[in-house]
Amino acid sequence: MAKNIETMTRTATVAVVAGFLFLASAIAVITGVSLLTPSPHWNWLWDLNRQAYIAFHKLGRLSGVLLLVVAAGAFIAANGLLRRRRWAWWMAVALFSVNGLGDLAALLLRGEVIRGGSGVLIAGAFLFCLTRPRVRRQFL
Repeated sequence: MAKNIETMTRTATVAVVAGFLFLASAIAVITGVSLLTPSPHWNWLWDLNRQAYIAFHKLGRLSGVLLLVVAAGAFIAANGLLRRRRWAWWMAVALFSVNGLGDLAALLLRGEVIRGGSGVLIAGAFLFCLTRPRVRRQFL
C-alpha cells in the first residue's frame, strides 16, 4: 500500500507541474497574440498589469514573438513531463530557474517585494518538487 501512495504522489507532482506549464503556455499565447495584434479588445488584459504592457511595448512586436516562443517551450515541456521524458525534466528545471532568477532580479533591483518575492517562492517550490529523488527517478 505504501508503494502505491508513493507512486500516486510522484504522478500527482508531475501532473501539477505539467498543468502549471500548460496554464503558463496558454497565458503566454494570449499575451503574445495581444501584442502582435493590437486592438482595443485587449485593453482589459493590459489593465491587469499596465507596467508589463509598457515594458513589452518598448520591445515592440519582438515581445509578442518571444512570448509565443516561451509558450511553445512550456507546452512542449509539459507534454514531455507527462510522458516522463528526461529532456522535459531538464527543460522544466531550466524554465523555472530562469523564471525564478528573473523574479529575484525584480526583487533585488527594483524592490518588487510582492511580485518578485512570490515569484521566487513559486519557482523555488516547483524546483523543489521536481528535484525530489522520488520524482527525479521517473526521468532517469
